[in-house]
Amino acid sequence: MDLLKDKTAIVTGASSGLGRAIAVRFAAEGATVIAADIRDLPIEGGKATHRVIQDAGGDASFSVTDVSSWEAVDRLISGAVERLGRLDIMVNNAAIYTSTSLVDTSEAQWRRVMGVNLDGVFFGCKRAVQQMLKQEPRAEVRGRIINIASQHGMVACPGDPAYAVSKAGVAHLTRQIAADYAKDFIVCNAIAPGKILTGKMDIAIDPALLAYSRSRTPWPRLGRPEDIAGTAAFLASDMATYLTGTNLLVDGGWMAS
Repeated sequence: MDLLKDKTAIVTGASSGLGRAIAVRFAAEGATVIAADIRDLPIEGGKATHRVIQDAGGDASFSVTDVSSWEAVDRLISGAVERLGRLDIMVNNAAIYTSTSLVDTSEAQWRRVMGVNLDGVFFGCKRAVQQMLKQEPRAEVRGRIINIASQHGMVACPGDPAYAVSKAGVAHLTRQIAADYAKDFIVCNAIAPGKILTGKMDIAIDPALLAYSRSRTPWPRLGRPEDIAGTAAFLASDMATYLTGTNLLVDGGWMAS
């Protein structure tokens, strides 16, 4: 498979979950991948993402990055371009949550979620666009940005308003960038996952919440990280160029039912 042959890609939050699956899929499609995260080892256990890719014959490296810091994001992208020559694909995936209600969410929790989930995407988009504007287009496109939003940026997230608000902001920021920079041949889309089963071991696998998700999802199973990775590979490829400003639902039909 070579959908992304000769492309360079950065994936934030790449050590675990959706980011890990996206990075591995991009590498399998021929991309050179920089896996960015605050730690290299996955919460699910096992080898670091870049090691998994390298063991499979792909080209990947790891960069310690706190996306809530502009300096860290600037260093990430500047370093990648210095080494690889350009940035074709930027995936802003890193995110956190609190699982606390409005009255139980502290100011520090609120600001930390916004710092990672919204500021982090803003920083990643801004720095990526700065770089992409300097690049010559390839097959009509100077660069592609993929932001990971959520269905809970479109409907309420029970018991976690900070997460929901941050993801709503991601979706709108995506539309704004797409509208403002289409003339410059920069493509920007978001993916809004439904319930995806990852390696998280806290409230994400609470039996009652899983039962609720299954009851709301028409597809006979819940999502897998590979479902989001496949969508990201499509959006990162030359098959998706006139498609920009979209918040693409990948939710097994949850929002349709």
